[in-house]
Formats: sequence, structure tokens, C-alpha cells
Amino acid sequence: MNDNPGADDFAGRLASDARERRWPNVRPKDAATLIIIDRTGPEPKVLMGRRHANHKFMPGKFVFPGGGVEPGDRSMPVTGALDPRCEARLMARVQRPSMGRARALALASIRETFEETGLLFGSKEFGAPESAPEGAWSRFAAEGVYPDLEAVTFIARAITPPRRPKRFDARFFAIDHAALAGQIDGVVGPDAELDQLVWVTIAETAAIELPAVTRVVLDELAARIEAGFSPFRPVPFYREVHGVWSRDML
Repeated sequence: MNDNPGADDFAGRLASDARERRWPNVRPKDAATLIIIDRTGPEPKVLMGRRHANHKFMPGKFVFPGGGVEPGDRSMPVTGALDPRCEARLMARVQRPSMGRARALALASIRETFEETGLLFGSKEFGAPESAPEGAWSRFAAEGVYPDLEAVTFIARAITPPRRPKRFDARFFAIDHAALAGQIDGVVGPDAELDQLVWVTIAETAAIELPAVTRVVLDELAARIEAGFSPFRPVPFYREVHGVWSRDML
């Protein structure tokens, strides 16, 4: 483990959780999460959703919208392009790196946010995208919005420890609320994956139930905002190596 205190903090938080390791080891699945930031008030706020209490995975915890990468994320038409620094960091420390994979990760964060919250991030300047993949992307395109890759910033990566019931190689992206191009109502509710959405300052998240990795990423977000959200700031990569938590920089 390196000497960065962030790694120690992350390891301590994970150790405080009761974590069995009785499951077979599986390869982590590529996943993406989107942190929506509202900087119009005196303090920045982030949008968090509470997972339904009946979910087997993290029931009742507040999370950022996100989930696994799907095949359509590679082919959805977009406007804008990933910042080259963001793209390079997404391709670092992965097997078979490609611009297509980096693109799919960023698009997955936008699609998952749309599916879980009804929020569409992108642009209406160019009309409805043509040839959108079936499913969520077709519904997204029907609202006349192109997803905008230029609006997202890659801020953190974390891999679920081995022998957990679900494992993800999760990339955390951030986007400003000003990039919102539309919204579908009725997506969040008692019968949905998220039953509540809340806007909270980073300080206020101390009072709500969050996964350990979410608290660590919020700390990183706070530091990034305080530093002016510079695109030159490196991206932390959290993972367990031979039973010890490591924090590397991408």
C-alpha cells in the first residue's frame, strides 16, 4: 500500500463494514457512476438517490446514479468529445484499452442516470439523434437530446474487493447540473430502483447512510472543487492488492 492517507482512510472505512468473503471470485464488471453538481448556491450540492429498501444490493443506502456498461453505450451518437486527459486516464491500467471503451464508460454514466432519475444530460441543439440503440437510448433520443461527452469529467475509479456478491470496476464521473437538457417525471418513486432524490452539500452527506466508497469519492470531489476542478488534477484509483488496499493515481 502506498503512503497516501486516502488509501488508509478507505481501508479503515471498508474494515468498519461487515464484509463476508464466502462468494466465488468473479471478474469485476465495467460500471460507471455520474455525480451531478449544482454550484448555483453558496455551497456546491450533489444529487443522491436512496436505493429501495427491498433491494438485495445496498438497500436503503444513498448512492449516485450508475450501473454496468451495456453494448449500446459503444454506439450511441453523441455531441462533443471526451477531454483527451480524461480519455487517457480512462484507458490507463486496463486490459485492451481503447477509445471506444472509454467512450462507453462515460456514456453509461449518462444512460444510467437517465434510467434511474429521468434526467437527460446533453444538448437539444441538433435535434433527435438518429440510429439510437434500442432500449434506454431510444427513449433518450426520443426526447430530442444528444448526450454530451464534453460535459463529463472523470474523477475516480474503484474496484470492488474480491469474493463479494457483486464486483464492479467503477468509474466515477462528474457533471454540472447546468448541462441538464430535459427531464422525464415519475421515474423515481416507491416502485422504482431509487425511491427518493435529495440535493445535499458534501458536509450534509455525513448524516446519511452511504457506501464506504461513496464517502471516499465525496472527499475526492470536495478536494477537486476546492482546487478549482482543474482537468490537470490526477484521478485516484482504489483497489485491493494481495489483501491490502491501495490508492494509486491515474
